[in-house]
Amino acid sequence: MFDWLKHAFAVDVPETPLNDVQRELLERLAVEVVRRRMTTPALTFLEMSRPLNYLGSQAMRFFEPTMSVFVNDGTYAELAKLLERRDAIDLISDAIERRERASQDSSARGEETA
Repeated sequence: MFDWLKHAFAVDVPETPLNDVQRELLERLAVEVVRRRMTTPALTFLEMSRPLNYLGSQAMRFFEPTMSVFVNDGTYAELAKLLERRDAIDLISDAIERRERASQDSSARGEETA
């Protein structure tokens, strides 16, 4: 009788899969963070801002008309759409950590051959 109530306050709803633009945006973001050697500060900032990611995405939506003057290729809107997801911080952190590991592995292989 109360089966509908069991899911009334569920917060772990299945997210839709990332589209190609969002995957590419995550990868570009991770590459830039690792290239600038900002992995630790970026991950720390992401974890601290976790409770505010949805609020941040809504602020981005509010400023979207103004920002479209500067960024008009759709990446701004896709980033706002990505941040609306509950798992956005985890996705960004995972992408940065993956890129950092790949960078460390490639530099370790380079040192071994030198």
